[in-house]
Amino acid sequence: MNSRNTTAQPSLQFDVLIVGSGLAGLSSALLLPTSKKIAIITKRAVTEGSSGWAQGGMAAVWNKNDTFDAHVQDTFVAGAGLCDPAATRFVVENAPKGIAWLQTMGVPFSQEDGALHLTREGGHSARRIVHVTDATGAAVQRTLIDAVQKAPNITLFEQHTLVDLITTDKLGLPGSRCVGLYALDSDTDEVLTFQAPQTILATGGAGKVYLYTTNPDTATGDGIAAAWRAGCRVQNMEFIQFHPTCLYHPHAKSFLISEAVRGEGGRLLLPDGTRFMEQHDKRLELAPRDVVARAIDFEMKKGGFDCVYLDISHQPKTFLLEHFPNIYARCLELGIDISKQPIPVVPAAHYTCGGVLADLHGRTDIKGLYAVGETACSGLHGANRLASNSLVECMVFAQAATSDIVQSEDAPAVTLPAWDDSRVSDADESVVISHNWDELRRFMWDYVGIVRTNKRLERAAHRIALLQGEIHEFYSNFHVTRDLLELRNLVQVADLIVRSAQARHESRGLHFSRDYPQLLDQAIPTTLSPRA
Repeated sequence: MNSRNTTAQPSLQFDVLIVGSGLAGLSSALLLPTSKKIAIITKRAVTEGSSGWAQGGMAAVWNKNDTFDAHVQDTFVAGAGLCDPAATRFVVENAPKGIAWLQTMGVPFSQEDGALHLTREGGHSARRIVHVTDATGAAVQRTLIDAVQKAPNITLFEQHTLVDLITTDKLGLPGSRCVGLYALDSDTDEVLTFQAPQTILATGGAGKVYLYTTNPDTATGDGIAAAWRAGCRVQNMEFIQFHPTCLYHPHAKSFLISEAVRGEGGRLLLPDGTRFMEQHDKRLELAPRDVVARAIDFEMKKGGFDCVYLDISHQPKTFLLEHFPNIYARCLELGIDISKQPIPVVPAAHYTCGGVLADLHGRTDIKGLYAVGETACSGLHGANRLASNSLVECMVFAQAATSDIVQSEDAPAVTLPAWDDSRVSDADESVVISHNWDELRRFMWDYVGIVRTNKRLERAAHRIALLQGEIHEFYSNFHVTRDLLELRNLVQVADLIVRSAQARHESRGLHFSRDYPQLLDQAIPTTLSPRA
C-alpha cells in the first residue's frame, strides 16, 4: 500500500484559479493584473497541452483586401449555419487585437517583406492566417510559458489533476457559486484544496475519447465533465471535428499534417495516384474539414484502403523547407521525403466544437466560474470549426474573461472542507481502468465517429451506461489516481456526445447520420442541462 499523508492540509488561497496551461490558460494568467494572486493548475508538464501542437496559425483580418464581414461569412459557412452571430463577430473583430498582444509578448510570427506573412487554409476566402512557419502553437507556448515563469504573482502547479469543482450549493450554502476546487498532486498522491473567488476552466477538449486522435494524452475533457457535475449546461457536444489529414504511420502517434499543406497546393490521392476530391466538392482540397474528412472516410471504406495520400511534391524543396520545416523533418525521420513522395494520411478526432456553455465574457451558469478555449462552447464554431479560428478564440475570450474578473465584486469568504479519503483504500486492480479506457475509445470510434446511425448510437449508449456503473463503484471505494479521474471524465464526455448526437435528427456539419441525411430548415443548438 502507498503511504499517504492523512493530515488534512489547509486550503491554498488565491484570487484566481486557472485550470489548464494552453494558450487560453496562460493568456488569462498574463492578462490579469499583477496584483492578483494566480494559480495555474495543469495535470502534466506545462508544455503538454494541445496548443503547443497547433501547426497552422491564427485567423485574423490583417490585409486591406480582406474584411471582417468576409471572415464572419467564412465562419458561418464552415459552421453550417449554427454559429452564434454575436459571438462570431465578437471574435473576428477582436482577433487582430489578440495577435497584436502576442506580438508585444515577443511571439516571432513569420514575416515577408517587413509585414506578417499570411497563408490560406481550407474554408477561408482570403489569406488571413498569421503563423510561425508550421509550428505556431509551439512558438506561442514557449513565449507565454517563459513570461509566466518570470511572473512573481503566478504560481504554477504541474502534475496536478482537477478532481472536482467546489460550489456553494455542494456545501449547503445559498446561491450557486464556484469557490474553489480539489486537485490531485500526482507526485504525493494527495488531494489538495484550492480556494479562490474566481476560477477559469481552460482544460482543452476531449479528443482522447476516440481511438485515433491528433490530440495529446491530456485531452480528456476534464473541464467539461467537472463543469457538468457542478451544474453547468453544455452545448453542441455532438460536433467533434475529425481532422482530415493525420499522418498514417505506426511510429507517428498523433502527428498532424497541417491544413496549410492543402492551402499551399497539396492534393489528395488514392493509393493508385487518382485525385478524388473533385468527386465530392467543387472546392476540392480547400473544402471545409468535415467535407474533406467524410470524403476520405468514404474513399477508404469504398476501396478498403488503410489510408489515402497527400501530395505536395510538385512544390520546390526550398518552398517546403521554408513553409513546412517541422512536417518535412518529421516525415523524413520516418522515411518519407515529402519533396519526392506523397504523405500517407487518415482522418482523426481533432477538435471538440461544443463544450461548457459560456457567454461573451466567458461566464458559465455558475457565478465565479469561467470557461475559455476548447473547453467552452462560445457559439463561434457552430457545427464545424473553421481552420485556425481556435487559437484566436482562446485569445479573445481570455481577454474577455479577465476583463470581467477585474470588474467583478468581491465574493464572501467561505471555509472549504479538506478532501476526505479516510473511508477508501488503494485499488488492487488498475487493469480495470486500462481495459475500460481501451473499450471506450474503440466503441466511440466505431459507433460515434465520422458517420453515425441510430443503432450505433444506441450501442454506444448501452456500453457507456455499463462503464459509468463500474467507474462510479471504483471512484467510491478507492483512492483516486490520475488515470481513474481521466477515465471518469472521458466516460462522462462520451455520454454527453452520444446524448447530443441522439437529439439531433438531421445531418449538419460534423454530425452526419445515415438515418437523418437531410438538413433541417432551422439551425438549433443542442443544449443539455444536468438540472433537467
